[in-house]
Amino acid sequence: MSLFRKIFGSSNPASEEDKESEFNKSFADKATSIDEKFIYNFKKNGGKFLYCENSEEVKEQFENILEENDWFESEVLCYEPALFGMLEDNKLNYDKPKNPKFILAGCENLIAEEGSILFSSKQIKQNKPNELPANIIILAHTSQILDAKSDGLSAIKKKYQTDYPTNITTIKYFEKAKEEDFTQYGSSAKNLYLLLLEDL
Repeated sequence: MSLFRKIFGSSNPASEEDKESEFNKSFADKATSIDEKFIYNFKKNGGKFLYCENSEEVKEQFENILEENDWFESEVLCYEPALFGMLEDNKLNYDKPKNPKFILAGCENLIAEEGSILFSSKQIKQNKPNELPANIIILAHTSQILDAKSDGLSAIKKKYQTDYPTNITTIKYFEKAKEEDFTQYGSSAKNLYLLLLEDL
């Protein structure tokens, strides 16, 4: 049984909350896996996490996000042809959008130690994080979770070898700081949904 199924497997909302608070309490008490560390830090940063066991669940959760935000038939930013099908299925326009509601993208890796998402020009071209739409939907796989940013950079080097991407950056903050927080100075908070597909 997968770790994610154990943590998020119940469909009962009350037991979901109990499990989550129990998980948060136990996190500090014991050494945890990088998967657990990522989930804890990502959610602490304000990210919205949706675990999916298969591609059907990815489609279903994506449609739920569209419905929740009333984004059907909107303009969307997307640079990855592999994701165009999801947009076409939901009548979303990604051809030269003038005012995109969100960006749909993959990522290079998920960084557990800071709960951040590592991107490169393969997903976001030369856009800086503050130039991206305020809303982001990321499709990633459980195999992309790595412990540290240095592991992510090594993975990029190994993956691309010759066609090395540029604009390697992370997005770490997924909600506006409640008060002035100097650690977020210069960063732009994003409303980020992570569709995490089990592939291990």
